[in-house]
Amino acid sequence: MNRAEPLVLGIETSCDETGIGIVRGRTLLSNTIASSMDEHARYGGVVPEVAARAHLEALQPSIEAALAESGVALADLDAVAVTSGPGLAGALMVGIGAAKALAVSLEKPLYAVNHLVGHIAADILDTDAPPLEYPTVALLVSGGHTSLLLVRDLTTDVELLGETMDDAAGEAFDKVARLLGLPYPGGPEIDRAAASGDPKAVPFPRGLSRASDMAAHRYDFSFSGLKTAVARWVELRQAAGEQVPVADVAASFREAVVDVLVTKALAACRDHGVPRLLLGGGVIANRRLRDVALERAAAEGVTVRIPPLSLCTDNGAMIAALTSELIMSGRAPSTLEFGADSTLPVTEIQVAESR
Repeated sequence: MNRAEPLVLGIETSCDETGIGIVRGRTLLSNTIASSMDEHARYGGVVPEVAARAHLEALQPSIEAALAESGVALADLDAVAVTSGPGLAGALMVGIGAAKALAVSLEKPLYAVNHLVGHIAADILDTDAPPLEYPTVALLVSGGHTSLLLVRDLTTDVELLGETMDDAAGEAFDKVARLLGLPYPGGPEIDRAAASGDPKAVPFPRGLSRASDMAAHRYDFSFSGLKTAVARWVELRQAAGEQVPVADVAASFREAVVDVLVTKALAACRDHGVPRLLLGGGVIANRRLRDVALERAAAEGVTVRIPPLSLCTDNGAMIAALTSELIMSGRAPSTLEFGADSTLPVTEIQVAESR
């Protein structure tokens, strides 16, 4: 195995996107993504069984497309990598089964890694950015996860500071979009509607931000109360026969979410003396979130890192990148004795490592 610049194929199937990525060391060769989002749109959210079946159909053509784009053959690979968790159990099982079959048939090492840590590793593939410094605080915001992490070392030491206690931010966007009659997925639709709205029109609550909440849940998030507040506000207007100002509601809701995310992330930076904040996950595509984070972080002397948006959504390249780092740091491959772990803790960067 080439441990200096390992050639790794990564497989990511934790939710509704079939991601195949190929990297050589820290160089991205291919980032192929097949999304089943359109199939879920009719249900207004991700249906686990539909997602798993879509992965089955998309895996082989996605692998072939990634190999063609990168110009490498399966025999050239130094290792195969796969997301073990967290995520949807059925969806994870599809990717894990494929990765094990590839590794065994090719007689290549197999690495089973953590999906959330993979989002941090995506930053390594940004050729325009300086090397990632440690420690760093990472805010990961996606449809299924909202997590605040302290990363002392990408391959050995990632600490969970806080996470969502109910809906993830992405889920809240989808549910509020539905309340406002906007299509799925809700994030981009809320963003578009909010562009012409007043973010101060409705004073929606900031979850877990009161002094009493901050004592016990300083770095945790809660968006279910905000979602309920939007629903009640809309229902009252409709019951009164008034027209709902969609743009103002969308802008006010988005501002509440962004305010909480950025406030807690910067609090973590201050509390731990870390002048660096990394943003990751699909919801980072929200322009208002990026703008507010950059503005408020600059005022506090905190540097913000944002991977290329194409690497912020779930993808196989981030899984391959994390595995490449593990290999270069001397970590042994995983055994075949692992399965899908839908609640895999972020502290488990790699699972079933050979001893």
